[in-house]
Amino acid sequence: MSTTPSQNQRVVSGMRPTGLLHLGHYHGVLKNWVEMQLNYECFFFVADWHALTTHYETPGGISQHVEDMAIDWLAAGISPSSATIFTQSHVPEHAELHLLLSMITPLGWLERVPTYKDQQEKLKERDLATYGFLGYPLLQSADILIYKADRVPVGEDQVAHIELTREVARRFNHLYGREPDFEQKAEQAANKMGKKQAKMYRDLRRQYQERGDAEALNVGRALLESQQNLSLGDRERLFGYLEGSGKIILPEPQAALTKASKMPGLDGQKMSKSYNNTISLRESPDSVEKKIRTMPTDPARGRRTDPGDPAKCPVWQFHEVYSDETTKQWVQEGCRSAGIGCIECKQPVIAAVQAELAPIQRRAAEFEQDRGRVRDILREGSEAARQVARETLADVMEAMSFTHHL
Repeated sequence: MSTTPSQNQRVVSGMRPTGLLHLGHYHGVLKNWVEMQLNYECFFFVADWHALTTHYETPGGISQHVEDMAIDWLAAGISPSSATIFTQSHVPEHAELHLLLSMITPLGWLERVPTYKDQQEKLKERDLATYGFLGYPLLQSADILIYKADRVPVGEDQVAHIELTREVARRFNHLYGREPDFEQKAEQAANKMGKKQAKMYRDLRRQYQERGDAEALNVGRALLESQQNLSLGDRERLFGYLEGSGKIILPEPQAALTKASKMPGLDGQKMSKSYNNTISLRESPDSVEKKIRTMPTDPARGRRTDPGDPAKCPVWQFHEVYSDETTKQWVQEGCRSAGIGCIECKQPVIAAVQAELAPIQRRAAEFEQDRGRVRDILREGSEAARQVARETLADVMEAMSFTHHL
C-alpha cells in the first residue's frame, strides 16, 4: 500500500466522550486530525459505546459529553465539510459487525491485548470483569473495519489493537473469502509436504487459529518457506490457509503512528484529568493565568535570589512547547543565574497559552450558543457514515451466506 497521502485513502479514528478536552488532547490528537482531514477521506467518531466499558454504572452524562466533545473538535478546526463527524451509537452497524466478529474471534486474542491487564490494574477500584471490557478491542476492530479503513492514527500504546484488527480481518477473509474448494485444495497441498511435515503444519495452524499463538504462526511460515517441492500456487494457498486470507472482504488497516504529545501537565506528568493537572480548551484566560502562576517550580529556588535548573522545573516543559529560541535562552540564562524570578519566567507561557486558546474558545462559544447546529452536524455525519457502513455490512453478510430474503 502506498504511504503517499491520498484523498482515496480512508482514515478512521475516535475518542471516548469523558468530558471537556484539554491541551493534551489538542497537541496529541486534534492537531493531527486537522492536518489529516486535508489529505485523506476521514471518519472521526465520538465513541460513546466505548465510554460504557469503564463507566457503565454512570451513563447519565455521556450524552452531554458527546455534544461537548463535538464542540471541542469543531472549535479546534475539524470541519464537517472536510471530514465525516458522527456518533458511534448512531451507526448501529458498528454493533452488528462487532457481534458477527465476536463469533469468530478466539478468546485468547482478546486476553493477550496488553492494555487489558494494564487497564484492569489502573482501574482496579471499578468492577471491570465484564465482556464489554474484555471485548472492547474487538468493538474497536469493528469501528475500523466497518469503514474498510486504510489508516488508523494511533499512539504506540494502541498498536496492539491495530494488529488485533488485522488478525481479525485476516481470519474473517480466510473463513468467508476463499476460492471455491479452498480448504480441500489447501489440504491436498499440505499432503504434498509429506506425512510428518503435514502433521506439523496442521498442528501449528490449529494452535494459531484456535488459541491465537503468534509463535505457532511464525514457525508455520518458516516451515512453508523451507518446502522445496511445492508449487507457487500451493505455497500461497497454504500461507493463506495458515494465516487466513483469500478474497479481501475486510481490508487490513495500517497503523499510522502519531507523535507522542509533548504537552505536559501542570505538575510535569502527562496531562490527564485523572492527575488533575490539565488546562481545558475552554479554560478562561483568568483560570489559565492562575493555574500557570501556581505551577510548581525547581525546589532549589526557595527564594528569588536562588539559582535554579530549568530541567527540574515543569514550567520549562511548557516553554519547550510554546516558546521560541530567544525566549528559551532567556529562561535558561535567567533561571540559572537567578536573573529572573519564577513569576517572570511563567509570564510568556501564560501569554502563549492564552493566545493559542483564544480562537478555539471564540469558535467554541459560537457552537455552544447553537447546540442545534452541533446536533445537526452529528446527525448528518452519522447518516453519511451509515451509508458506508451498510455497504460493508452487506458484503459481510453476503460472504457469510447470511443475506436476508424477504
